[in-house]
Amino acid sequence: MSHFLGEFDCKLDAKGRMMIPSSLKKQLPEAEREGLVINRGFEKHLVIYTKKEWDSITEELSKLNAYEKKSRDFIRYFTRGATELSLDSANRILFPKALMEYAGITGEVVLSCVLNKIEVWAKDAYDNQLDSEPENFANLAEEVMGNTARRGAND
Repeated sequence: MSHFLGEFDCKLDAKGRMMIPSSLKKQLPEAEREGLVINRGFEKHLVIYTKKEWDSITEELSKLNAYEKKSRDFIRYFTRGATELSLDSANRILFPKALMEYAGITGEVVLSCVLNKIEVWAKDAYDNQLDSEPENFANLAEEVMGNTARRGAND
């Protein structure tokens, strides 16, 4: 599986459409054929997945125990608002109004590629998120990734 790369400042037109930047479109060769899926992120932003990636995620969700309330709730909250996107002839996508309202998106957005997905942030929310970067990013890196090499050696 390949991962996406880049960060892109984009603008929406009056109808809520956004042109996919050409360098990002090159990373999405199957998007025209298979489509994309947009959904709510865990923070107040949106997430775009390739249809193939979304199918993989929903396959994992289908393995959860539907008799457990937490599982049902998670599935509902996670999939709430999920919408298929397609590129029009001008390489634009149309954002659903309800999802735009959820994320506080009005005109300017930042597309931030994060591994297998593309996060869509209102520009001001994205800037605020980055402003809250920990003072010592090295400490966070050590906490999250510090034992990765040892874990792999012991497995």
